Amino acid sequence: MPHMIPAPGAFVAGVALFLIVLWDAFEAIILPRRVTRKFRLTRLFYRTTWRSWRFAINLVPARKTREALLGFYGPISLLLLIGVWAVGLVLGFGLMQFGAGSAVRVTGAQPGFWTDLYLSGTTFFTLGLGDVVPRSALAHILVVAEAGFGFGFLAAIIGYLPFIYSSFSQREVNISLLDSRAGTPPTAGELLRRHSYQGGQEALREVLKDWELWCAELMESHLSYPVLAYFRSQHDNQSWIASLTAILDTCALLKVGIEGACERQADLTFAIARHAVVDLSQVFGTEPRPLAHERLPAADLRRIRDTLAQHGLKLLDGEEADRKLISLRGMYEPYIHALASYLNQSLPPWIPQKKGKDNWQTTAWGEAAGLVEKKTETVAVDEHF
Repeated sequence: MPHMIPAPGAFVAGVALFLIVLWDAFEAIILPRRVTRKFRLTRLFYRTTWRSWRFAINLVPARKTREALLGFYGPISLLLLIGVWAVGLVLGFGLMQFGAGSAVRVTGAQPGFWTDLYLSGTTFFTLGLGDVVPRSALAHILVVAEAGFGFGFLAAIIGYLPFIYSSFSQREVNISLLDSRAGTPPTAGELLRRHSYQGGQEALREVLKDWELWCAELMESHLSYPVLAYFRSQHDNQSWIASLTAILDTCALLKVGIEGACERQADLTFAIARHAVVDLSQVFGTEPRPLAHERLPAADLRRIRDTLAQHGLKLLDGEEADRKLISLRGMYEPYIHALASYLNQSLPPWIPQKKGKDNWQTTAWGEAAGLVEKKTETVAVDEHF
């Protein structure tokens, strides 16, 4: 195919490919803001590979195996994307060398496109084998420029990967802390119930304040580096989508009205959490859509009211309160449902469907050795909240 391209055309194609890859890598690694341009190499890469990966993995019947394989996608895709950038830059410089007339000196062979591509690869990865040597001024300039970009690319990647994993780790801290506060998976009803003890409302206010900051950091990091959204939590019954949904549900209930609750902090946390959900939906192109089933049936809402009443908390009742709750839910549920469907994650219920253990209470070793029961009808942590 390269032999069919005229030399000037090959050089122009190489320059165009180089600029496309370089600008795409700059936007993904260095530019600390959301990119609204529709056509991007990175966006095309993730849309294509994620849909293919998700389709293939969903054919696996075992749920735990599916979750494990889906968890591999984030790190693997990141390495593959770096490889795509590297190949694009090497190919771009190879086309430029070919377009410049294959002005190289090679022992025992005739110069051509594959020789130019080989020179480009050894130069970009700074191998410096010396078996192919440039012999024109333009060829020398291209070799020096590519060597410089190779060093710069390596330096950018060295700084990029630790930041990504640091942001992922920082995101997961509050998700892990929510386990003992709201159950596994986290639910709004359980979070409110476990903070019904004396002084619990002040503790709940602090929790929501921490999640207000968490949502702001989530929006900042995931808008700038969307690949973080594909990184899944350590436990397959936890996720940033489920935790964010539980916090929004909790804020919605508090905004409807619970006597003596931290309504003002709920307003603030709800605002930034909803902002994060909507902006992330725009980044991933997930249009809001109604849920396939009702997340909060009337029976579950009554259970929440009854459970909270048993623990000294009164959730406002009546048609006006129900209408307000429906309105608040409509502000975020269609967005987060579409986002969860795209990322192959599930939304949590509003209240636990059955009693069970939190993640901190379970261990595979303990179950195997018979030190703990696999199932339980009571949760020890309940008594402390």
